[in-house]
Amino acid sequence: MQTPPRTFWRARLVVVCLLVGLCEQAQAADYTGPLFDAHMHYNVEAQQPHPIPDVLGRMQRSGVRAVLANSRPNDGTRALTEARAQTQAAGVAVVPLVRLYRNRDDYGSWFQDPTIYEMVQAELARGTAAGAYRGIGEFHLYDSANARGKVAQQLMALADQRDLVVLAHVDDAAIDLLMAATPSAGKTTRLIWAHTGIGGASVERVRGLLVRYPALMGELSYRPGLTCASAQGGTVLCPDWRALVLEYPDRFLLGSDTWINPRWQYYEAQMQEYRSWLGDLPPVVARKVAWENGARMFGLPVQP
Repeated sequence: MQTPPRTFWRARLVVVCLLVGLCEQAQAADYTGPLFDAHMHYNVEAQQPHPIPDVLGRMQRSGVRAVLANSRPNDGTRALTEARAQTQAAGVAVVPLVRLYRNRDDYGSWFQDPTIYEMVQAELARGTAAGAYRGIGEFHLYDSANARGKVAQQLMALADQRDLVVLAHVDDAAIDLLMAATPSAGKTTRLIWAHTGIGGASVERVRGLLVRYPALMGELSYRPGLTCASAQGGTVLCPDWRALVLEYPDRFLLGSDTWINPRWQYYEAQMQEYRSWLGDLPPVVARKVAWENGARMFGLPVQP
């Protein structure tokens, strides 16, 4: 058998190198644009181990250009807004929300506590160094029936009337109950669904709620079943979630949910994981989920 000429083997080597290079690019094609952290807490227990320069450094290294800040108590959010020189130097915009918790005891009773409603009104009147509060939350309802609580319904009506964003950690049944309490019956209510159903509401149920409530947004931290391992060993959206995000690219947001201090310690790793699966989406969709949806919601520049 005649031995192939050297040019043949050189050509084969070039093809192999090109294929290897393409594979490496496919594995490394993470999203590289700006991120909007739409679920960030700066709670009292985080402030000593993670002072403001520390948290801003983590955001800056992660490419986070804006945060939706809500803290227990609200002093943490106000502290971030008052550190304007530092946040501007880090290139991070702080969008403040009024949180409903003065302490941990409020988690289980806020929905029926009239002093919470009074506190929210006082905070809204007070504002922050960054301007007016842009919404209320995060709040939790561990039993969806508590969405019928008097204060829960008062706050939903207030948010709807004043065009305030609501950040709610609730199940899918509570979404319907909260929306029913608003003057618009949820047609114009700007509610960010923290974790888009941490209890595991089905993709079909999530799709139905997105259809029913045109201003509902899904925040994706901690969402069960969201990501799968790729053939290359990375992280991608699972097929049903990928299909949903492609169907509704304007309706999803990312968040860190720094509810405990270890979440600050892994902040950069969490943002890198988002970049990994965002890189598997069409670039236009990835940028919407990563940045543009949050930026448009709160009037920030689409090009930061």
